[in-house]
Amino acid sequence: MWGVARQKVGFGSFSSPILGQVLQRIRPLGSILPKNYSSAPKEMTVREALNSALDEEMSADPKVFLMGEEVGEYQGAYKISKGLLEKYGPERVLDTPITEAGFTGIGVGAAYYGLRPIVEFMTFNFSMQAIDHIVNSAAKTNYMSAGQISVPIVFRGPNGAAAGVGAQHSQCYAAWYAHVPGLKVLSPYSSEDARGLLKAAIRDPDPVVFLENELLYGESFPVSAEALDSSFCLPIGKAKIEREGKHVSITAFSKMVGYALQAAEILSKEGIDAEVINLRSIRPLDRATINASVRKTNRLVTVEEGFPQHGVGAEICMSIIEDSFEYLDAPVERIAGADVPMPYAANLERMAVPQVDDIVRAAKRACYRSVPMAAAA
Repeated sequence: MWGVARQKVGFGSFSSPILGQVLQRIRPLGSILPKNYSSAPKEMTVREALNSALDEEMSADPKVFLMGEEVGEYQGAYKISKGLLEKYGPERVLDTPITEAGFTGIGVGAAYYGLRPIVEFMTFNFSMQAIDHIVNSAAKTNYMSAGQISVPIVFRGPNGAAAGVGAQHSQCYAAWYAHVPGLKVLSPYSSEDARGLLKAAIRDPDPVVFLENELLYGESFPVSAEALDSSFCLPIGKAKIEREGKHVSITAFSKMVGYALQAAEILSKEGIDAEVINLRSIRPLDRATINASVRKTNRLVTVEEGFPQHGVGAEICMSIIEDSFEYLDAPVERIAGADVPMPYAANLERMAVPQVDDIVRAAKRACYRSVPMAAAA
């Protein structure tokens, strides 16, 4: 990265070697005519999807580079950056010291000068060491410079609970960063999400917080031929309806989307047709899709791993109250992590994180199908 920076001759301009690379590698915008894609989906893990997105964007734009702890020689703590050091060299895949505040600040400064850094945190819990650079330097500079300085940077890494890593390594930062004007916050579920959203994040002119999930890295999902195209990109701020339904809407993001889909299958056997919305984007939030769904089903269950107070679910609930209150036939149900630091013991950890059964019970309550406690006694 230092070598790239030395080639710069002034703010927002590049020397002829960089400019030549840029002119030679203009990213295709896609044909106006529709492409003929094969209908047969391919299986791909979330890890492979993230790796391929990084590879393609680094190939398409010489200003894109990756930095973080163990991203190079070790090929990433979770092997997301496998093969990238060999292909792009140490000036574009930088192993950093264990100093999040230091390398995040370097990344933000590089973005000020027109480069496109991707800063990897080994876990988003470590981003707290760098939160001043993320919130005060990256998120606010475009506004404070009256639009003169863009900050095209991506902060990415695993977020939320893993397994047996204790309170300090198990927090969900979706609500933390979604609170900040100037940041965009994305949280993929499937391989197609991971690939399309990461490409969108890297191409975006603003700082993007990209929240992955460690437990999803090894999960395989079908990926369409369209999603495998190098020009593929998902829109930021648009949710996806993973399953259509008519009785109750369930919103979720990241790993909780899978839990919501499992809950919907269980509910279908009991005559409850649940609609599952994969948020994908936490900020901006796709309020239109959520409200349209609730106006159809008249019920809502929000699901998230994070703490309940001031959470993503709370914001969604308020959006429904403001825009679709008269459509509700039941109180909104909110499923979230327990309001305690994450326990280390496996049995207590499971109790602190939402489970499929929690979603099923909440949906039944919303549909007035739960068994009264007096009858169950």
